[in-house]
Amino acid sequence: MSFSGNVKEELAKQEPTARHCQIAELASILHFCGSRIEPVFLGKSAQKNTENPGKIRIQAENEAVVRKCFTLLKKTFNINTGVSQKNPGSTAYYSITLAEPEEVRQVLLATKFMDSRGDCRSLREAINAILIKNACCQRAFLRGAFLASGSMSDPEKSYHLEIVCTQPSQAEQVRSILQGFGVEAKIVQRKKYQIVYMKDGTGIADFLNIVEAHVSLMQFENYRILKEMRNSVNRRVNCETANIGKTVNASSRQVEDILLIQQRAGFSNLPDNLREMAEIRLAYPDAPLRELGGYLNPPVGKSGVNHRLRKLSEMADGLRNG
Repeated sequence: MSFSGNVKEELAKQEPTARHCQIAELASILHFCGSRIEPVFLGKSAQKNTENPGKIRIQAENEAVVRKCFTLLKKTFNINTGVSQKNPGSTAYYSITLAEPEEVRQVLLATKFMDSRGDCRSLREAINAILIKNACCQRAFLRGAFLASGSMSDPEKSYHLEIVCTQPSQAEQVRSILQGFGVEAKIVQRKKYQIVYMKDGTGIADFLNIVEAHVSLMQFENYRILKEMRNSVNRRVNCETANIGKTVNASSRQVEDILLIQQRAGFSNLPDNLREMAEIRLAYPDAPLRELGGYLNPPVGKSGVNHRLRKLSEMADGLRNG
């Protein structure tokens, strides 16, 4: 199973103890993957619409979503319903259908998709603010949103978490709730969908903590630590390799300059300090500057060695220029 699938399995097993949190999570699942099937009447009567609000269907590819919905309906409203499976093409879909008018009315009223007069609104409209006024209910809402419409990449490869929304109002509500928890998310349009996404490892870790996927959070943090260690080692190796390359190149140029001076002018015309420096560099062509300074008599620091080698380089440039 993918890492995203493991997160959803963990979230499906999370059971809010407070009824208001149960309703908030159920409302979120209805909001993202539920649909209301309008009743068919022979006559046009508002009274009949109030008496029969139609059917509710929750459908998802992931069985964990429907299983969680089944649990919430049972615990919150004592509604028992069956789970059906369909296989259109190669993709399996799991669904729950509520057809009993009283049960449908009970769920719609509790989730604020129906008012006291029996008027229903679209399940895709923004969740009623009353349902998610508490932080615990906001956590439940985000948990339901990820279960119903979220996914994340394998943290071993990359950091990416997203929640797919069908309406701009959905995406804005999700982002607003995340910002309330101090988590920054962005919205991008992909075909006809609005995608709320995060690519920052810290933000994704915070999200997993918010929705209370604590086991997945520990696994995610382990991946982050390993990746950071690899990156740190790679940076150090690259840095040391670059430094070695610079040292070798500088040493090669210094040896070339000293050999040119030796061939064209000889060391006998050099001041004692430069002559000694030239001889030491030829004797130890691969030694770093600090080590070269220890071979001089008296010993000289790194800056002193660098100063003498620079003088020799200037003399060699003078000889090249005639």
